[in-house]
Amino acid sequence: MGYVGGKTIEELQKKADFFRISSAGLGESHPHGITITEEAPNYSTRGERI
Repeated sequence: MGYVGGKTIEELQKKADFFRISSAGLGESHPHGITITEEAPNYSTRGERI
């Protein structure tokens, strides 16, 4: 809520803009050309939930 400046759920709903993106768009929004030497244990790029 702090990201959009809302102090309540109602303010969040009024101020926030929500965008649906495709899985391809999600992949494109991540950095490219980076070599990962060790996978983070708490992050998945395949949509798997912990």
